Amino acid sequence: MSPQPNTTAATGTWRLGDLNVNRVGFGAMRLTGTAPFDRGVPRDREQSIGVLRRAVELGVNHIDTAAFYFSATRSANELVNRALAPYPEDLVIATKVWPGRDPSGAWWWAAPEQLRGQVEENLRQLGRDHPDVVNLRVPPSRRTGSISEHFAALAELRDAGLIRHLGVSNVTARQLAEARAIAPVVCVQNPYGIGAASEDRALLRLCGELGLAFVPFFTIAGAGREAGPAAGDSEEVCAVARAHGASPAQVRLAWTLQQGPHVLAIPGTGDPGHLAQNVAAGALRLSKEELARLTSLRPAAA
Repeated sequence: MSPQPNTTAATGTWRLGDLNVNRVGFGAMRLTGTAPFDRGVPRDREQSIGVLRRAVELGVNHIDTAAFYFSATRSANELVNRALAPYPEDLVIATKVWPGRDPSGAWWWAAPEQLRGQVEENLRQLGRDHPDVVNLRVPPSRRTGSISEHFAALAELRDAGLIRHLGVSNVTARQLAEARAIAPVVCVQNPYGIGAASEDRALLRLCGELGLAFVPFFTIAGAGREAGPAAGDSEEVCAVARAHGASPAQVRLAWTLQQGPHVLAIPGTGDPGHLAQNVAAGALRLSKEELARLTSLRPAAA
């Protein structure tokens, strides 16, 4: 890949409600350890703080985090607070609620009346008066059910001034419509990347038509999800990477960003080198032929 500006400015911007963000952001899940949550080895605290500060220096002004991003000795929210407070005026911090973890790390799912406590937990850890965006993260078991009761509870918190903007995460098109009938939605945060299913592609297009930000996660990890990308990558992705002198991860990010101007990226890492590569991927431009070749891949081949 020819030398490119190592800054998020190369990708342009999009909006989260009235907030303008650069299209390459940062996901905080991997700040706490070599594997998320209570798996892996804890990250060096100063290295994680340094990665966050470097991300902002490179132009990142959109950070995605959550109170349940913690390991035995590290909390993503507290690392964000330590690294970046007092926060830059243009920094947008998004979090998510509905899932939670107790102090031992055991998972639980909030009832509608418990969402306020989850929002307040994020505020305490981040040292903020209100989050810029709160995403309602739908549990896998509710993907075919109604989210109206939970989303209405968040809408009440927004009306009370505790939340600036609302988003939804891991939703179907029907659930997005259900949420938008209750209160404004500024973003949809769903898993998405090369090999995405047709219904996922349709939801991305729908968000573009509605002017909503589409914020994909697991863009690099793919089917590996929290475990991270598989050791080997598909030959198609590797071939495009070789043609540009880039890594497969950069190709996956570039392909995703080129799905539309409303698509934001939130790749996460605790490694300074990977951070620089992720930001630089925003400047990588794939040809129409390369985009078509990668778009034709399905999950088993991606």
